[in-house]
Amino acid sequence: MMTINPIQSAPSRRSTPGGQMTAAQRVLAILEAFDEDHLLLTLSEISRRAHLSLSTTHRLVGELRDWGALERTDDGHYAIGMRVLELGSLEPQGMRLRDAAHPYLGDLQVAVNANVHLAVRDGFDTVYVESLRARNGVNVLSRLGGRWPLHAAATGQVLLAHAPTAVQEDVLRSRLRGFTRKTVTDPNELRQVLAGIRRTGVAVADECITTDAYAVAVPIRGTHDRVIAALGVTVHHDKAAVNAALPALTMTARAISRACGSPSASRTPAAAPPVRAAG
Repeated sequence: MMTINPIQSAPSRRSTPGGQMTAAQRVLAILEAFDEDHLLLTLSEISRRAHLSLSTTHRLVGELRDWGALERTDDGHYAIGMRVLELGSLEPQGMRLRDAAHPYLGDLQVAVNANVHLAVRDGFDTVYVESLRARNGVNVLSRLGGRWPLHAAATGQVLLAHAPTAVQEDVLRSRLRGFTRKTVTDPNELRQVLAGIRRTGVAVADECITTDAYAVAVPIRGTHDRVIAALGVTVHHDKAAVNAALPALTMTARAISRACGSPSASRTPAAAPPVRAAG
């Protein structure tokens, strides 16, 4: 089970040369106070994490709530509102990717009876632009719009393995956060994991975020065969389930890649060898 960190300050945005945040920076600081570990916050918690006074926070939170960017729960906590999700869905790359993937994701979910995730890289994070839950699937923490550090998720490892070298080195030099005792937090081990993904085309994360589960992911390629996304499924902690899911996962990724203009996706694929879960 993932350990949720106590409330702590979110990274502050750059201020103006005079040391004061602009009006836009204050609004963005409030929105950035929310993350995967802090989905619900009180007004005072938002104030502390956004580095704003309580009076300023109260005023801006009220305006954001009226506009729909924030929602207030019955017990007085605040959460990101639907208006932000609606705007996020208009992001061009995400729209094109979801349009290309939509005809295939439901069939994949039925075929493997597992949770399905479509993800892209945003900086050092993997962000889920689509997430389908299976009725009897693993109880996972992933959700539409959710983000995790690249090193921790199978989709993230795929994206990191094919990211620019500078991005990989920055991640390898950073503090690799652990979510379970099996999360890869050693830079040398992570470097080997990434090399294996480039060699096999498959990432298998063994209980790296959620216990009692394997996450399996493969790349999705676009024009010029550049990796533009990752497609993953989360299955119960059974190595047989990994190999059972892999053919459908790989076939679906090829179909989406073909729809995204990947030249190699139109060629006859070689049979995917069985993979072993790390750890």
